[in-house]
Amino acid sequence: MLTRSRTRFDLIPRRVRVHAVHDLAPALRRTTFRDVAGADGPATLAGLQAPGPEDHVKVFLPDPATGELHAPWLAPDGGLQRPTGVVSISRDYTVRATRTVDGVHELDIDWVLHGDEGPASAWAARAAVGDELVLAGPRGSLGVPDGVARLTVVVDETALPAAARWVGAVGPGVPVTAIVEIGDDVPEELVESELGHADVEILYRTDGPGQLEAAVRALGAPSEDELVFAAGEAGELVPVRRYLRHEAGARPDQLAISGYWRRGTVNLDHHLPLDPSDPD
Repeated sequence: MLTRSRTRFDLIPRRVRVHAVHDLAPALRRTTFRDVAGADGPATLAGLQAPGPEDHVKVFLPDPATGELHAPWLAPDGGLQRPTGVVSISRDYTVRATRTVDGVHELDIDWVLHGDEGPASAWAARAAVGDELVLAGPRGSLGVPDGVARLTVVVDETALPAAARWVGAVGPGVPVTAIVEIGDDVPEELVESELGHADVEILYRTDGPGQLEAAVRALGAPSEDELVFAAGEAGELVPVRRYLRHEAGARPDQLAISGYWRRGTVNLDHHLPLDPSDPD
């Protein structure tokens, strides 16, 4: 049995500014955030905790039409209260990394750029030093279970930050197999660099659907102490999950599978069951 520790945190909105922008690839951009000048107290990056590999923050974006950032605040029940009568847009993003540089706290978020089709991509494509956002969370954290002897990662580029954190979290002593589906504008070298000591298999989305399932089937059933982390386009992951659960015999505690996005769906809630017809 692979048991993951669960930790709850206060859901605190933090106003941050862009400190640096780094293009990882034509379709991938990393922004480094620091606190807004003069910020202090609990609503600063110093208090943000994201120890788990899948820990994410809710990113509040400016109104695309006006450029105004309408920040939420903490409600009495501990939830977030959005302002009324204005546009309030948010998306969930994995915390790629946190660190302290010369006493200053920083946080990285990686963005997949796909034009102006979505507000997050549009903002990230134009992000510049000094731009401000609000980050809320993480609300909770799931740790790496003790006793994992092997890790399999099945992702696309949207889940590359979480996959990289998983590889780093299990450490070099745990063998990792990574199956990664990417677009033509994501270099293989970047994927391999992000995933460290993992044995990486690259699939190209332009070669058609169903590749992830076929690649997972080719690996065979997971071993007793193996964990499978899978995240990306929900439709591609449903058959992967069905195979692992019902044919390969994987236990529920061996699977961490989440749909980060779904073709044709705006702002998919990744907390919902991946496959409503076969919930956990």
